[in-house]
Amino acid sequence: MKFRTLLALLSMAAAIGVAAPAGAADPEDTLVITLKDGDVTIALRPDLAPKHVEQIKALAREGAYDNVAFHRVIEGFMAQTGDVQFGDMKDGFDPERAGTGGSSRPDLPAEFSGEPYVRGTVGMARAQDPDSANSQFFIMFAPNPGLNGQYTVVGTVESGMDKVDAIKMGDANQNGLVSDPDRMIKVRVASDPN
Repeated sequence: MKFRTLLALLSMAAAIGVAAPAGAADPEDTLVITLKDGDVTIALRPDLAPKHVEQIKALAREGAYDNVAFHRVIEGFMAQTGDVQFGDMKDGFDPERAGTGGSSRPDLPAEFSGEPYVRGTVGMARAQDPDSANSQFFIMFAPNPGLNGQYTVVGTVESGMDKVDAIKMGDANQNGLVSDPDRMIKVRVASDPN
């Protein structure tokens, strides 16, 4: 009976676009983002996007993501962050330019996959050029099949999606631009010491 219940729950989750749990990721491939309401744990996917995952981990280890704003947050769509150049709310935050910058590291070639964009998927933001992802990423609030195969998937939220849901929303009339945005307080790789 328990097995049937589990199968029914997994079927329902698939029908509404919620990823089934895949088990805990290796701590070396787990990103922990501390938000105002607590931690969000992301299982990174080097099997899908090894270059992007390596860049995210390097930036986290440099402390580059600490205090970076969620500059674009669209209800029912996604929360975008990671502009280390113009989004650092302690050093150099520029609300007019947040979302237009990257990092001092080179842009990355696209690593598109067949992984679908569902609630909790983490993808790399980019400009029109598919090979322009650098440091910015977004977390999906809901499924969006239109992104499938168009943006690099780098991970999935394992825990703390309720904290993501609590991120301050942006202005729908300004493409999700957030005034006085929330931020990533600290970002680290789980295998590293606190």
